[in-house]
Amino acid sequence: MSGRRLVSLSNWARNLLPTRSALEKSRIIAPFAHLVLRADLWRFNRRSVPRGVAVGLLVGIFALIPGVQLVGAALMCVPWRGNIPLAGAMTFLSNPATTPFIMVGAISVGNNFGFHADLNALDHLYRSGAGLTEWGRWLLSDGAPALLLGLGVISLVSAAVGYVVAALVWRRVVLVRHARRRQRAGAQG
Repeated sequence: MSGRRLVSLSNWARNLLPTRSALEKSRIIAPFAHLVLRADLWRFNRRSVPRGVAVGLLVGIFALIPGVQLVGAALMCVPWRGNIPLAGAMTFLSNPATTPFIMVGAISVGNNFGFHADLNALDHLYRSGAGLTEWGRWLLSDGAPALLLGLGVISLVSAAVGYVVAALVWRRVVLVRHARRRQRAGAQG
């Protein structure tokens, strides 16, 4: 991946998420403003970027409720000193198109740890257009332990892999920039 593509990807993420100044004016953020609006949580640097990616993946996969994901990721970035815009962008990896796959994967992982959630029952509920009551019964009977454990494992592994990949990509971008800078300096001198 070229450096130019990475820059355009970060610009895309910046344009997608609310700006710091827009959040300063929000009444919802007001109780947390002194924490969430710290400048170091909005800068892109070698430490905050991997932390933001890890926090976003952790919260985005474990908390499959859309509004909770963004707020949870932003609040978790405070103690972990992660980049809030990137954490918010990473929560979008779990969306209506990916959530069924995440749930099935999480239940399978939970079943591998000894829980016994019936995936056929999940498939039947999905195909029959079951209502909230039926889904609730299934979750409370045997689905919840396997799902929660599976989500925990998948989100922790994803966060760890995301952290390492983001750190490596950041390092690569820095090395490419330094090489170009040296090349320009050599061409001028």
